[in-house]
Amino acid sequence: MDLDKAVHLINEKLELWFRTLIKILPNLVLAIIIFLIGLFISRWLRKVAEKLILRFTQNITITRLFSTFIYLLSLGIIIFTSLSILKLDKAVTSILAGAGIVGLALAFAFQDIAANFISGIFISFRRPLKVGDIVSIKDYMGKVEEINLRDTVIRTFQGKMVIIPNKDVFQNPIENYSILGKRRFDLEVGVSYSDDLEKAAQLAINAVKDIEGISSDDEVTLFYKEFGESSINFTIRIWCNSSEQLQYLKVGHLAIIAIKKSFDKNNISIPFPIRTLDVVWPEKF
Repeated sequence: MDLDKAVHLINEKLELWFRTLIKILPNLVLAIIIFLIGLFISRWLRKVAEKLILRFTQNITITRLFSTFIYLLSLGIIIFTSLSILKLDKAVTSILAGAGIVGLALAFAFQDIAANFISGIFISFRRPLKVGDIVSIKDYMGKVEEINLRDTVIRTFQGKMVIIPNKDVFQNPIENYSILGKRRFDLEVGVSYSDDLEKAAQLAINAVKDIEGISSDDEVTLFYKEFGESSINFTIRIWCNSSEQLQYLKVGHLAIIAIKKSFDKNNISIPFPIRTLDVVWPEKF
């Protein structure tokens, strides 16, 4: 008897489920069709987004991130639409509300990480620097080795690897020496008060204008700037034809040697500070 009752209850449940299935079958078929079409559209949108984003940035990570976000967003809309056809949208709304609260809490907890992440995205689109550039950021100067979503890695000229959070990169001035492809070397020199200033200036310019590594497109300039304690000082400006630090230092090295040789040959002196010490001896009693 109990077995018959159990079988009867099972049959009733199966009949109820079957009638329900028949009732919602049109909506179920429609929801599946919409989902499949939406899945195709989402994949198409991802490919289109990749092509569009690549016009603004060559960063593959950023491109994949945004294209995947667009894909998931469109897929989420399609899923929500399909579930709405099956009258399950209220359950989905409750789940999304809960997920939103959790997401807000996580955003407050990881706001520094989020700030670096967003700054990395802006850096990727604005492109104030790229891998291989010689830059100065905050107190660090060197060559850019990596640009990640969270940080930028610089190798200093002393060989140290410095990891700078992208928030600091984005919020601080960036001196990029590689944009022009050349750098200016400013050399300060002093000549004696008794020397011919015009002659000294011409000798200095002639000495450096043909050294190796100097830019042929830029003129060597020289300006006297001040009366020093033991010399009249000038600044000579030389453009190096490369932004690389080694070439920059080499140009300065050769310029110093060339000016010193030219001045020695033409009896132009480079004085050094002279200090006169007055020694007062204590009186003898």
